[in-house]
Amino acid sequence: MAIKEVILPKLGQTMGFGTITEWLKQEGDPVQRGEVLFTVESDKATLEVESPTKGYLRKILVPAGEERPVLIPVALITKKADEDISGYKAGPRVVVQDKPAVEEAAAAQTSEVSETSEVSQERIFSSPRARKLAREKGVDLALVDGSGPNGRIVERDVVSFLESAPKATPVAQRVAEQAGVDLREVQGSGPGGRIMKEDVLEVRQRISESAISPAPLPPSTSARQAEVPMSGVRARIARRMHAGHSETAPVTLTMEVDATEFVALRERLKSAMADELGFNLGYNDLLIKIVARALREFPYMNARLDGDTIHHLNEVHVALAVDTERGLLVPVVRDADRKGMAEFATELRQVIERARAGTALPDDLSGSTFTITNLGMFEIDAFTPIINLPEAAILGVGRIKGRPVVVDGEITARKTMWLSLTFDHRLVDGAPAARFLQRIKQLIEEPYLLLA
Repeated sequence: MAIKEVILPKLGQTMGFGTITEWLKQEGDPVQRGEVLFTVESDKATLEVESPTKGYLRKILVPAGEERPVLIPVALITKKADEDISGYKAGPRVVVQDKPAVEEAAAAQTSEVSETSEVSQERIFSSPRARKLAREKGVDLALVDGSGPNGRIVERDVVSFLESAPKATPVAQRVAEQAGVDLREVQGSGPGGRIMKEDVLEVRQRISESAISPAPLPPSTSARQAEVPMSGVRARIARRMHAGHSETAPVTLTMEVDATEFVALRERLKSAMADELGFNLGYNDLLIKIVARALREFPYMNARLDGDTIHHLNEVHVALAVDTERGLLVPVVRDADRKGMAEFATELRQVIERARAGTALPDDLSGSTFTITNLGMFEIDAFTPIINLPEAAILGVGRIKGRPVVVDGEITARKTMWLSLTFDHRLVDGAPAARFLQRIKQLIEEPYLLLA
């Protein structure tokens, strides 16, 4: 029996689950090697998945619209159109009947992936100690980010995952999000105290029984105009923003900056580099360059917290928050402090374009060590940005506008803008964070210092 499994790919170190958004081939269709079979959506992007071989798409195991763990079979391809596949038993099948049936199938599939983690682990670069601990704790290494050389998963990565990951099945997490149930209030009945779907439903039932029913609103005010499910990218944004606010000790410092020389430099570079680049250099390009320089000089701001240990990072990877049709995404420019203006400006536009088109690889949108968010184009002066975990801080940038300023005892017109630095007080104290922001201010006001 010549059966080829089509696997839901792991598109980057941070991807643990994916949702098949559309099957472009149907059961029985002939397929060629390299032909697109389906599209898959991760938390960050929608990508096309190609056929691994030539043959016929005999069976679709996972329908469109359902979230599944990566590295599991989602379809079967055979050499012959009428080949018997009744003996195939390697992967669980999902039969869509009603919502409870789908949820039970998803839970069973997740359980099976955990029980057969040996198969997944063989495809993942990990140390023997990490694999041993993962087997003992029932951890799927496909969900763990590696911090070792070349992304290798080491023992401390598994320990960090166990400490930070919620002990709940994916189905229980989705039910909790839909029902507004805090998983911290749920007692798990599964193996090792893992929270199951039934545990969440029981808590929701208790809340419903104890709540006092409010008086119904008049028809004119109770009608809902639309309902938007909290899923995909929107759900990821919600989780990350909540975590960035609730799991840190956030403090925001604001500072007004004279941006007159900053604006002048941008105008000169825009004219000088337009032919070379093929586009106009923007304020964000200069800001990334300035922030990357400051991060290199103040390494305690280029850090993250791992358990009880603060790690000062050697690499400076700066992310820029970008508004897209799919929600807020953060494309990353890696090694921003080591690249010339033209190189990283070009790279920044490439990752932004892929993010907005929904074709960015997960690694394009992960691994940042610091984030910049600029709302100046929306006429915002100052705001309180939320830390993009696991980073230590985030810089908010307001609009540039002309205003009268006292310089050497005289009133003169200058270009000014506000900076808002939110930092995690667990990692950095107020005075060091203020010095870092002062350095950014200095480099904006005297940008020629970038040449020093």
